[in-house]
Amino acid sequence: MKNEFEKYLDNPIIDKILTVIVGVIIIWIIIKVLQKHFFVKIKGNDIRYKAKKLSSFTGYILSILLLLVVYMNKLGEFTVAVGVASAGIAFALQEVIASFAGWLAIMFGGFYKTGERVQLGGIKGDVMDIGVLRTTLMEIGEWVDGDLYNGRIVLVANSFVFKEPVFNYSADFPFLWDEIRIIIQHGSNYEKAKLILLNIGKEISGDFSEKSKVIWDTLKTKYFLEDTQTDPMVSLIANNSGVQCTLRYVVTYNKRRITKTEIFSRILKEIDATNGEIKFASEIVPA
Repeated sequence: MKNEFEKYLDNPIIDKILTVIVGVIIIWIIIKVLQKHFFVKIKGNDIRYKAKKLSSFTGYILSILLLLVVYMNKLGEFTVAVGVASAGIAFALQEVIASFAGWLAIMFGGFYKTGERVQLGGIKGDVMDIGVLRTTLMEIGEWVDGDLYNGRIVLVANSFVFKEPVFNYSADFPFLWDEIRIIIQHGSNYEKAKLILLNIGKEISGDFSEKSKVIWDTLKTKYFLEDTQTDPMVSLIANNSGVQCTLRYVVTYNKRRITKTEIFSRILKEIDATNGEIKFASEIVPA
């Protein structure tokens, strides 16, 4: 019985299988130890996230290399077959290959990071995870008004970064310009209306203006950009319906809706307090 068992262990096929199994186990034990005890000490969520992703990817590569090395003497028998099949496999997996290339571009090209708000392939949302083949988004918008989550999780192929524009709302400049438009009747006190909108804009979005100005000045040293106005401003345009007053201001990408609500509430209150000196026309035009 012992001799039979020894013969079983001396079988080269069994030896290679055991070598692969033990080698793969050792590779993943080392990777998991690094992730659990060393990567957690890395400062910065983005760097720590990338380190974990790259270590897992390295584990897959090392496992495949181990398999190739162990069975290297058998590879020659399949060279011709692999050469013939490679063209067909490349064609069948072209989307997978493009998505993998997209993952490399995302990880090292600075397209976006986890936690940022982006629009990919027509889908807008916050990046939850960046996988080797797909990016996971918590979607915003669609049947929900404004920049609010709708509860739908969307997987977008990484290959989209090569096919369509990538809109990033929160990378180097996490601010947006937003507008509120109202139409007041002809004969209203236009200068007072302009002053009301401007004061409200400065009071509510003034802090955003100061912070965005600092970041914009930093961007000018990195990119070819001209100076811009981040302070609130009001413009007036006369038309058949009345006089359109437009308040333009800066706000962070994730506080656009709540800021607009606060500004609109103050505008309605301030104009009501004018006792008819300023009157709304028949329509209010939201941005």
